[in-house]
Amino acid sequence: MRINIIKVLSLDLDDMRRLLICMAGLLAGLAAHAAEPLVVYSAQKEPSIRPLLDRYTAETGVEVQLLVDQGPVLVERLAAEGENTRADLLLTVDAGNLWLAAERGLLATVDSPTLVARVPANLRDAQGRWFAISRRVRGIVYATARVQPAALSTYAALAGPDWKGRLCLRTSKNVYNQSLIATRIARMGEADAEAMVRGWAANLAAAPLADDTLTAQAVAGGECDAGVVNMYYVARLKRADPALPIAMFWPDQDGAGVHQNIAGMGVARHAKNPDGARALLEWITDVPAQTELSRLNLEYPVNAQATTDPLLVGFGTFKADDVDLAETGRRQPEAVRLMDRAGWR
Repeated sequence: MRINIIKVLSLDLDDMRRLLICMAGLLAGLAAHAAEPLVVYSAQKEPSIRPLLDRYTAETGVEVQLLVDQGPVLVERLAAEGENTRADLLLTVDAGNLWLAAERGLLATVDSPTLVARVPANLRDAQGRWFAISRRVRGIVYATARVQPAALSTYAALAGPDWKGRLCLRTSKNVYNQSLIATRIARMGEADAEAMVRGWAANLAAAPLADDTLTAQAVAGGECDAGVVNMYYVARLKRADPALPIAMFWPDQDGAGVHQNIAGMGVARHAKNPDGARALLEWITDVPAQTELSRLNLEYPVNAQATTDPLLVGFGTFKADDVDLAETGRRQPEAVRLMDRAGWR
């Protein structure tokens, strides 16, 4: 707001009094708006995101309230609540969940040159309804005592006869695996993806496991020699026990690249504080917050200027598949049918 000093000085006492009252009301309104709390529906567990949100509150004075649940549950809750929702933002993992929320009309379009500049195009919605805040990479975990890196190459190679009885996988019911196969369909076609999945299912050393941590631990414990997991599960295990005899391998480096997915956020369509929600989104994609988020979650920043946690740096560089993650979301139902048909439970 610009104030003409000459005009102000020429005002009489009554006019000056009215001006001051007007300015006081304006400043009070701005302060009230700035202090308005934000409500985030989060599929990230509270310890993974609360320290960062507390930092935002310390810097801005804006309280951030969390409601934590599984991503699909939060999407259904947003849909059921409609205009009565408390949510200003949806934070969830996997682009498929964000894509679904957007397609169901639950997320608002955000016009932010700042977000467009910081978040690569393939990691955000073309209509500005959701944006990645971190990247997770789904590679191959292998037993360092039994597998040489030279024996590894591609996702498809794990379907070959050399891996019979040596492979561990998380259940196909998990959205991370669904996104991986959806990306494979988008890249290579349904027939190629199905042949790979059938080979994986035939090579399993044990029934599919409940999560990626158990998969990595099965590799470390000798139940199998390799598995497909998100890298942060291995990073967490290695942070707790650096001597654990497992390592990450990045497949498909001579092809499309290793599969990557995201954690991301979108502004709720019926947000009560959309401007505040956009401000938080912009803050969390800035360099300091991105660097802290990488440390907290052991995930890769989306902002190329941020610093990646040293433990992840130790996993080595890689080429990531740059497929548009919206395509991954669209193809997830197809991927689920394929995995079921191919015998991956």
